[in-house]
Amino acid sequence: MVQYLSTHLNASFAALSDATRRGVLEQLGRADASVTDLADKFHMTLTGMKKHVGVLEQAGLVTTEKVGRVRTCKLGLRGLSEVAAWIERYHQLWDARFDELDQVVEELKRKEKADGRKKRK
Repeated sequence: MVQYLSTHLNASFAALSDATRRGVLEQLGRADASVTDLADKFHMTLTGMKKHVGVLEQAGLVTTEKVGRVRTCKLGLRGLSEVAAWIERYHQLWDARFDELDQVVEELKRKEKADGRKKRK
């Protein structure tokens, strides 16, 4: 399970590393689209867009369905949720660290204020 998750996350982050593929995901978040429509939208060849869609599909971020001559793309059901869950773990870790830092800063401010009062007397 851990190996699969690691492999899947690697594929997802590799797919997300490209600006065009992130743009495709944004577009598909608004509405399903054919590969041809996506190629037109991103001003690229059909072959180039097929490669991008293939990378996204392998990562589980996009699914495709071919009806006749048209291949329609839509967001994958769980691809981004696994990436978001991985990121959320680190978000919680950093939130906890920043909360601890806030406590240290507040304690230093209290000490500084108390020391200032002692010096005036």
